[in-house]
Amino acid sequence: MNSIVGWYWGLLKTRHICLLSHYVIVGVRYRDEVVGACFSRVMGTAGRRLRLGLVSTYPPIHCGVGEYTRLLAESMISAEQDVEIHVYTFSEAGTDTYSSGQVIVHPILERNSTRYERLLDAIAEVDGLDIIHLQHEFGIFKTPSIISVLDMARQEKLARIIVATLHTVYHPMASGNVEKYVEFNSATKTLDAVIVHSYLQEFELVNQGVPHRIVYRIPHGTSINTFVDVPRHILAEKLGLPKSVVNHRIIAVPGFLRRDKGLETLLEAIRYAKTSHMRLIIAGEPQGESGREVSKLVHSYAAEDERIIYIERYLSNTDVLELAALADLIVLPYQDAPGKYSVSGILHLSMGSLKPIVGTRVPRLIELYQLTPHVTVKPGSPRELAMLIDRVMKNYDDYVTYMAPLYGYAVRTRWLRMARRHLFLYRTLLSQ
Repeated sequence: MNSIVGWYWGLLKTRHICLLSHYVIVGVRYRDEVVGACFSRVMGTAGRRLRLGLVSTYPPIHCGVGEYTRLLAESMISAEQDVEIHVYTFSEAGTDTYSSGQVIVHPILERNSTRYERLLDAIAEVDGLDIIHLQHEFGIFKTPSIISVLDMARQEKLARIIVATLHTVYHPMASGNVEKYVEFNSATKTLDAVIVHSYLQEFELVNQGVPHRIVYRIPHGTSINTFVDVPRHILAEKLGLPKSVVNHRIIAVPGFLRRDKGLETLLEAIRYAKTSHMRLIIAGEPQGESGREVSKLVHSYAAEDERIIYIERYLSNTDVLELAALADLIVLPYQDAPGKYSVSGILHLSMGSLKPIVGTRVPRLIELYQLTPHVTVKPGSPRELAMLIDRVMKNYDDYVTYMAPLYGYAVRTRWLRMARRHLFLYRTLLSQ
């Protein structure tokens, strides 16, 4: 079953990948050399150290946006040594400023407060920055007041450029506090740049009046999974699973547990699935009240069906990559709320493992739907999902080949490349 996966991975390790994507053969090694050379020339012309401040959650806080920020920061340092990165995060990360690798972390914000003026003092203490880059999610920064404070930083000459990445963009017809969403989107008009991850987010912002000239789409970064080479029994042991699990076909569902992850649909689908010798591993930490309800549901199904294994704990990026490497198939049965546009970080952690991925046709998985539509089903369709799982398992090598466009996209969106795109944007904005 893993013969073709191993073949692809062998190519990836030698950096001589040639994946057929829309009938165009992409020579990644050559492109990396060309892009790297162009990037070095552009960065070389800047002639000065870049001082960057990221405003975000950050590990050890359990948060997808925090993990995104960590990977982005570390990749930018790898791409350009002459960059100084400060992260301004919440007091959950500690009480004193500390270093995480080459990143300086300032835990000076309060989670339940909408007053962020302390941020100005903290930036002044390091004599200002070139760029302040906000990593925004409504569950983290609940009001547009964070934008107002960042505007103040620019007015007070504490920063030259203000950038925000919007990890979620809402349509005006979305459920919930619509006025808050629209008000925040409108407030971003004052920024120098707004970064989004998908075309849906880009056009939604433009339709709401955000100037297109300040909206930039930079895809979510992808981690290429180096654990694919590790023997499966070792991966099982590291994840706390019985070694016997490797004798089965493994379906994995990693990530935080919430109602919108669609696990109820998947649990029903497993009842209909006919694939023999199968184990479904659901792994992640319940998030919020809905997550605790989903956790109870998973426990009840697992108690009745020995094929279902539940790992109820927070998964680090390493844990997710190990689970993806162990799995034969990754399933993302998401159910997005209407009018909510985001991109799945778990998808980008998973697709670098070069395994088949099955998902639903929702905005969060737009990249999966665009590149490999035949491995997607409508959300909330357990029988349809079961049939697709069976079909992929029965014709496994054919589906590995079919996933080639997604594997090519994984390589094109590697974290180092996305870090270079961020740095190029920063330098461009500073030169204007």
